[in-house]
Amino acid sequence: MTALTSVGAAVALAAGTLVALGSVPAQAAAGATLPFTSVEAESATTTGTRIGPDYTQGSLASEASGRQAVRITAGQRVEFTVPRTANALNLAYSVPDGQSGTLNVYVNGTRLSRTLAVTSKYSYVDTGWIAGSRTHHFYDNARLLLGQTVQPGDKVAVESTGTQVTVDVADFEQVAAAAGQPAGSVSVTSRGADPSGQGDSTQAFRDAIAAAQGGTVWIPPGDYRITSSLSGVQNVTLQGAGSWYSVVHTSRFIDQSSSAGNVRIRDFAVIGEVTERVDSNPDNFVNGSLGPGSSVSGMWIQHLKVGLWLTGNNDNLVVENNRILDTTADGLNLNGNARGVRVRNNFLRNQGDDALAMWSLYAPDTNSSFDNNTITQPNLANGIAVYGGTDIAVRNNLVSDTNALGSGIAISNQKFLDPFSPLAGTITVDGNTLVRTGAINPNWNHPMGALRVDSYDSAINATVNITNTTVTDSPYSAFEFVSGGGQGYPVRGVTVSGATVRNTGTVVVQAEAQGAATFRDVTATQVGAAGVYNCPYPANSGAFTLTDGGGNSGWSSTWSDCSTWPQPGQSNPQPDPNRNLAKGRPATATGSQDVYTPGKAVDGDANSYWESANNAFPQSLTVDLGSTYAVRRLVLKLPPSSAWGARTETVTVLGSTDGSSFSTVVGAQGYRFDPATGNTATVTLPASTNLRHLRLTVTGNTGWPAGQFSEVEAYLTS
Repeated sequence: MTALTSVGAAVALAAGTLVALGSVPAQAAAGATLPFTSVEAESATTTGTRIGPDYTQGSLASEASGRQAVRITAGQRVEFTVPRTANALNLAYSVPDGQSGTLNVYVNGTRLSRTLAVTSKYSYVDTGWIAGSRTHHFYDNARLLLGQTVQPGDKVAVESTGTQVTVDVADFEQVAAAAGQPAGSVSVTSRGADPSGQGDSTQAFRDAIAAAQGGTVWIPPGDYRITSSLSGVQNVTLQGAGSWYSVVHTSRFIDQSSSAGNVRIRDFAVIGEVTERVDSNPDNFVNGSLGPGSSVSGMWIQHLKVGLWLTGNNDNLVVENNRILDTTADGLNLNGNARGVRVRNNFLRNQGDDALAMWSLYAPDTNSSFDNNTITQPNLANGIAVYGGTDIAVRNNLVSDTNALGSGIAISNQKFLDPFSPLAGTITVDGNTLVRTGAINPNWNHPMGALRVDSYDSAINATVNITNTTVTDSPYSAFEFVSGGGQGYPVRGVTVSGATVRNTGTVVVQAEAQGAATFRDVTATQVGAAGVYNCPYPANSGAFTLTDGGGNSGWSSTWSDCSTWPQPGQSNPQPDPNRNLAKGRPATATGSQDVYTPGKAVDGDANSYWESANNAFPQSLTVDLGSTYAVRRLVLKLPPSSAWGARTETVTVLGSTDGSSFSTVVGAQGYRFDPATGNTATVTLPASTNLRHLRLTVTGNTGWPAGQFSEVEAYLTS
């Protein structure tokens, strides 16, 4: 046997309890309280090969926990040091497309008689209708009761029997003994259910539910096969002996549009056979409504399209203490009309879309929350997404390792379909920890931040309070403000307070929308490129104002060149002395006429222009250059067309380093614009000029009763 060698210390947040096997400190105590402890394969000893870290969409390492894993081939192994008392193992792994195999399992050097089956059957999902997606969903989970109890410090190894296997993370759990049948309950086996999994138990489940109205349906230990969905489920408890013992095999468990409610589903597993994502199919654990006052707890939900796709009346539903693994789409989606729903203390891994989502389609989700959930490796969208809704809360969640097209948390007015209810009331985002979240969006060709506020299809006018956030190791930015649909809708009413940002790849704040946010007590260390990227998209859509509420530190610099995207770890470039510092920068004005908005004076197009309110001198245009520069020359332009007759504008140049206190740089002078000479005027600034905010105040115009500029250009050269 080849000797085992250490691959390295723990570097990633484990998907259960953090196990610090090296010098890396534990993360903040957000997320779920879980019955297992996870150990990363890259922190174990192995005869295999470590892959990653990698954040490239479509790579195997990019979808792994911690963006690293270990690849083993025949005879190679990964050996884990057991972190806790345990009698069960769950392993996240990947095998090449089209292959299956087994892993031998060893405890303290002794091979177990049982092997762990591995397969690519549920992996390698293609969703070509989703713009920007590639083949994804490379990993899967397989579990095994060890048949013995291991102690902290014991060794558990997995060994390839021939198939190449990429081992990601191992979960160690002490599974309690199977529960006994509750008194007075109706057992599905008493109605003919087959616990061997050979026979079809669908009718037996239906008969037991009908017989147990107002009581409990008991699902004893065993494997049960259901071939069509259940409906008419109301006023009943469905209870198993534990999610490791009572297993229902079906790809459609409950499918009903309405229910009188009072449904309790608890303590068993539902494992499906969904291998592709077909959005028209209800291949879900729950599709539709459980009715008011219902609950789902202690469930193991795996290999389905969606865990819970909830429509209709689910008032005051509680979803807690569940595991949702390996879904080809969402883990849970409150698809409109959710009132008082609480989703808490759940664990979600390897979702093919948003792990947890609220989507206010047809009617708003209201007064509902996602609390203390642990989410890892959503591989095509966000960890948590709130699409519209009123008075929503996202609190104390732990999200790690998002991949393409997603942030750790998204607060958004992206509607997808109509009728849609935009964000309203107060949106509370508090106490969340985001680790290695955010990704390149291939549709935008630029990054999505760890936490994104997105006025995608309409302005955000709700009160959005983002408090006590920890952002660690984001590959790109920490906080992003964007109008992702490209329409330039504003983001308003946002406060970010009490945030800690560590080791962000590019910037702390990525501002691309018009609007404003207040930042208070936001501290940052190890910032990759600059503190702020503030470049409106589209370029003339308006400025985003960052208000300093005090207590901020470590992120005061601004990315200087809106024509380029900062790359992870890239320092702020030295400005090209011949570059127009004003191009693409946020611009504001005291007024504008019709469509002739301030951004048109800095969009790089001399044929478009800003025009102030008419007959209302003085009028001012202000451009935020992003950083303080020794500006020496301005070039002012009007459209070059001969239709623009010659004129003189009287202009005062003012400057400021903080955006509030302005001083005169060049006093009022008349500047001649003549189409015969290009309709341009040059302003030479004093050698002592240093400014970030450039203001041009117009007090007269012989050609039109308004301030007018088609381009305002600022240069370092005289």
